[in-house]
Amino acid sequence: MIDNMYNGSKISLLGILPNNTTVEWNDIIFKALTLKGIYGREMWETWYQMEQMLISGVDLTPVITHRFSIDEYQKGFDVMESGECGKVILSWD
Repeated sequence: MIDNMYNGSKISLLGILPNNTTVEWNDIIFKALTLKGIYGREMWETWYQMEQMLISGVDLTPVITHRFSIDEYQKGFDVMESGECGKVILSWD
């Protein structure tokens, strides 16, 4: 993969590699590549982006496809695992 990257490219590593995996560090260094491992949500950046979307008046309700009470959490998780939904909301009401 590294051989096919342009100088200055970014690579996201989304998985666990076998222990015997080797890396040619010189290729990464001389191509000025950025490697990013498992990093989760980039909290502040996404919060600011979402704030701007909400301020702009974008309607997010079409993204919400299912709502369940917290007592029905298993149904909610089943729907999420099916992959046939958008945002699933669990409500404490």
